[in-house]
Amino acid sequence: MKPERSFARRIDLTSLQLFVAVCETGSIGRAAQQAFIAPSAVSKRLSDLEATVGTPLLSRHSRGVALTPAGQSLLHHAHNLLLGLERMQGDLSEYADGVRGHVRIHANISAIVQFLPEDLGAFATQHSQIKIDLHERLSPEVLQAVGEGAADLGICHAGTSTQGLQNRLYRSDELVLVMPQGHALQGQAAIKFDAVLAYDIVGLQAGSSISLAMRAAAAQAGRPLRQRIQVTGLDAMCRMIDNGLGVGLLPSRAFALLQGSGRLAAMPLDEPWARRELLLVARDFDALPPSARLLAQHLTPAPASAEH
Repeated sequence: MKPERSFARRIDLTSLQLFVAVCETGSIGRAAQQAFIAPSAVSKRLSDLEATVGTPLLSRHSRGVALTPAGQSLLHHAHNLLLGLERMQGDLSEYADGVRGHVRIHANISAIVQFLPEDLGAFATQHSQIKIDLHERLSPEVLQAVGEGAADLGICHAGTSTQGLQNRLYRSDELVLVMPQGHALQGQAAIKFDAVLAYDIVGLQAGSSISLAMRAAAAQAGRPLRQRIQVTGLDAMCRMIDNGLGVGLLPSRAFALLQGSGRLAAMPLDEPWARRELLLVARDFDALPPSARLLAQHLTPAPASAEH
């Protein structure tokens, strides 16, 4: 028998749960009270757990217990394991209630605001028994989640290295400069980013693709980026701009959807990097579960389904 399989067989979930409870309460007695069992039974399970892992996990003293370095490591893994079991139970209960598939997708804010509501809504209408879990993440985080298996599919900005993942073109967008109506820059047909650098900028959080592109362009121009305010959402950016706190860059379709947020105007940004592509990524499109494969096909524009 392989050692790792033997270890897995010897680990007892109840003992792990009690170990976590002892760590969280700082006391064997309080953990026993919560579990409605005798403190001696908890102490015995902890001793057995230490024997299984082959090292002390807790230092016992008059005021309670303290974690050893090995105990800290086990606590981290125990949290992840127990959380995974809770998620597994939730997923399986949904299948019992009629769900026939479950797709986890992580996407950046540009995709979520501009395209995914309609795309996912149409998919849900056609496949009502497939559950979709959507999480907003920065593009590098999207790739990490897909690479680690935390997400089946991801949508990210094409300027981010896809790190060996398979990818397909999802959509294209274009950045525009957004400003309050009556701003000094208003009225031009298009604008270079150099001209924007003279003004305060309302930007997205530092790791966003728009923020990274602005910083790179400012560095190339040899000028500072006057980004006084950073927000996490495009709607919040529009409100800040409407109240005179600066100008900002938004995808054009997002601006069309959000311009009701204030008295705003927009003009095209005359820069090559203003025209962007969004990619649909997976570890292996052909190896996806059937429900995720259906969603990937739905999100791939025909006939542009070739992988990059």
